[in-house]
Amino acid sequence: MAAEVATTGMLTIPPDSTFFSRERVERILAFVIAVGCAVLGLQSLFHAIGSTQEDHGWNLVLTFVTFGPLVLMIAAGVAGRFYRPLAAAFAIIFPLVLICWPIATAGREASATAEPWIWYLLNVATVATALAFPLLLQYLWCALVPVLYGVVRLIQIGADVTSVIQVSRQVVYAIILAVVMIMIGWMLRLLAERLDRTREDAVRSYAAAAAADAVEQERISVAALMHDSVLAALIAAERASTPRERDLAVGMARDALTRLANADREAEEGPDEPVEPTFIVDGIRAAAAEHDVDIDVRIAVDQRAQPLPGRVARALALAAAQAVVNAIEHAGGAGLHAEVTADDRRVVVRIVDAGDGFDVQAVPEDRLGISGSIVARVAAVGGQARVRSTRRGTAVELRWEYTR
Repeated sequence: MAAEVATTGMLTIPPDSTFFSRERVERILAFVIAVGCAVLGLQSLFHAIGSTQEDHGWNLVLTFVTFGPLVLMIAAGVAGRFYRPLAAAFAIIFPLVLICWPIATAGREASATAEPWIWYLLNVATVATALAFPLLLQYLWCALVPVLYGVVRLIQIGADVTSVIQVSRQVVYAIILAVVMIMIGWMLRLLAERLDRTREDAVRSYAAAAAADAVEQERISVAALMHDSVLAALIAAERASTPRERDLAVGMARDALTRLANADREAEEGPDEPVEPTFIVDGIRAAAAEHDVDIDVRIAVDQRAQPLPGRVARALALAAAQAVVNAIEHAGGAGLHAEVTADDRRVVVRIVDAGDGFDVQAVPEDRLGISGSIVARVAAVGGQARVRSTRRGTAVELRWEYTR
């Protein structure tokens, strides 16, 4: 009866990627607001230069007080640094400029049809709050600044019905536009926060999965150690009938005790320095020699074959050694031989015997000779282990491919 079992195990690390974070949204908002404010600021500056609606002295003072902080805020927004305090400064200074506007225009001829240069900066002052103020104050500024403009504008041109209607339309338009811009900023920040939260949850879940995987790998290593060393030593001691067999059992027991003592320091894993594929051949021959068997190892290593990571070579060597031990113990070593092939793409190790075979699917889960010491051990380093067994014998194939 033929049976087959194969498995592959690999811990996949998600590729590094860029996340849409709150910090990035803040930088984008600062840059976009700076560009928009620069456009509106230039438009307002052209109207402010040579304006006749206010006294000439006041014009110079208000222009300097208004556009000085505005230029600094725009520069900081483009640079992405110190834009919050400068935006807050402009958002506070501009209402003070509005309060001074009736004084600056007192006694001057007013035109209801020509908007003053301060009109073009209403939404600059409101959108600046999106960079510096809490959301509640942002909405407060959306109403306060346009309404304050409406009051000082009516003081300047008079509060007749036509002027009130005209200025009211301007105020409502400014409020609506300000609210829309504040809502866009709020929605972008909310989206960024949710994405950041999702990212944190994903990282936390991945960390938990990685921790669980580490525990599982440790369990596999301990189980394989128990089977490879301790159980093998006990079985050898039980079956020893000659002085040579007893000496071998004593040596296996001594080795098992050493590996158990060093298990907490991961002595079995060792360094991860690259080794040649022939390292696996040495491990197979050593395992056979422990049972006083001279195994035929057929080697086909291509010149293009690359060195293996140390942990991979050890896993393949230990899994192959366990397959050799199984063949000796259960098949009497009949027809036992090994094949090790390597090229620039993969390493393949085959352990073959000519015993009576067994039903792979019928092997109990608590028997670790195949599931723990061979299949799980190879899967832990990203390889594949395949066991085929028929009445004509058993073949264990271990396969590991280089990362491209």
